[in-house]
Amino acid sequence: MTKKVITRFAPSPTGFLHIGGARTALFNWLFARHHGGEFRLRIEDTDRKRLTAGAVQAIHDGMSWLGLDHDGAVVSQYQRRARHIEVANDLLASGKAYHCYCSPEELATMRKQARAEGRPVAYDGRWRDRDPGDAPAGVNPVVRFKSPNDGATVIHDRVQGDVVVANAQLDDMILLRADGSPTYMLSVVVDDHDMAVSHVIRGDDHLTNAARQAQLILALGWELPVYGHIPLIHGADGAKLSKRHGALGVEAYRDLGYLPDAVRNYLLRLGWSHGDDEIILTPQAIEWFGFDGIGKSPSRFDFTKLENLNGYYVREVVTNKTLVETCRPLIEQSLGRVLTNDETTLLLAAMNDFKLRAKNINDLAESTLFLFARRPLTLIAKAKKILTPEARTILADIMGLLQGLLSWDTAMLESEIKTFAEQHDLKLGKVAQPIRAALTGSNISPGIFDILVWLGKTESLARIQDAITGELPE
Repeated sequence: MTKKVITRFAPSPTGFLHIGGARTALFNWLFARHHGGEFRLRIEDTDRKRLTAGAVQAIHDGMSWLGLDHDGAVVSQYQRRARHIEVANDLLASGKAYHCYCSPEELATMRKQARAEGRPVAYDGRWRDRDPGDAPAGVNPVVRFKSPNDGATVIHDRVQGDVVVANAQLDDMILLRADGSPTYMLSVVVDDHDMAVSHVIRGDDHLTNAARQAQLILALGWELPVYGHIPLIHGADGAKLSKRHGALGVEAYRDLGYLPDAVRNYLLRLGWSHGDDEIILTPQAIEWFGFDGIGKSPSRFDFTKLENLNGYYVREVVTNKTLVETCRPLIEQSLGRVLTNDETTLLLAAMNDFKLRAKNINDLAESTLFLFARRPLTLIAKAKKILTPEARTILADIMGLLQGLLSWDTAMLESEIKTFAEQHDLKLGKVAQPIRAALTGSNISPGIFDILVWLGKTESLARIQDAITGELPE
């Protein structure tokens, strides 16, 4: 019988869900969904000093925005500390762990001497086989694992290949601190076992941890999980990812106007590939995802590629209904009021035209504001520049034409305005740009004939009249 696939994402709640963590969560989610298994969420909150207020909620919010749903209850590592201590005591009882009474001063001297002699800075095992009767009075010991001294630990990694670590390089790690609290290394091993995690997919900065954890797992007589350590994300310049490269919290990408579908697609392609495919929708990603597509080299985060991909999703992938639902709160925030049902219907009807120029949701929402603006419009500088005295004269001439139209549809408006331009020996742009500036307050917008229809005859003529009689630009 094939073992059920269970993966986990185990962030520390020390800040927001950053982009590297989001990719790790995505890879684990996709692997579990591909195999019909479970994707679990564990909050590794044993280090109480590093906890950040609101960080757990930020992790939940970030994963929810990305659409990465987890199975089962969220596991708090801190709440399981009694179980971790129990396992450490079992190791003590079986002789696979021991009490170490070294003082902080002894450890500092030990490290200093190792540096002076050019040796690895590691614990020298002085209490490993020492008689506990030698323990100094009044000292609370730590509990250390008896790491194998000889041979090597081999991690059969599905991404990196076989990784061999000489056991002599790994010292006896601490399992329980002097205050009795369990360490991260112990807690991770116990939690992965108790959660029946079958595959551990995480950043390759955990490779050394994997060797230590594998030693502990084998000492406990437990089965090793399948490991897959993925290369880290670097900046576009190849340097370690930082905030200037895009190492932001997931919520920052939401606030910058990126779509979760596009961010998922982009993160998927950061270190994983399927031939030359670039646009990979979620159902296809679930079908295709596996270790074979993960590269061994660090990937590079490129904002320009993300922006281009996001623009494609705005234009070609996400439905107009979803775009309206995403834009509406931003529009209402800018307007300081709630859109009416008629205005929402108008926004949906016009979305095909507005989304053609948008690279992100913020731009898309901003470009539609003129539809719902109260008169008189606030004109940007370029629109003011268009509305010269000559342009206002053209608008005044065309007002009479528009007022007399009995039919107010795109075809009729286009025909009449083009005829007007020809009769006055004007290029269409000479007429269209002043109309655009008057209707939108901008020099860029969808086609003016569509705008005239969206706004309706009464509102369109009122805005044109405002432009004719308004204060002349300086």
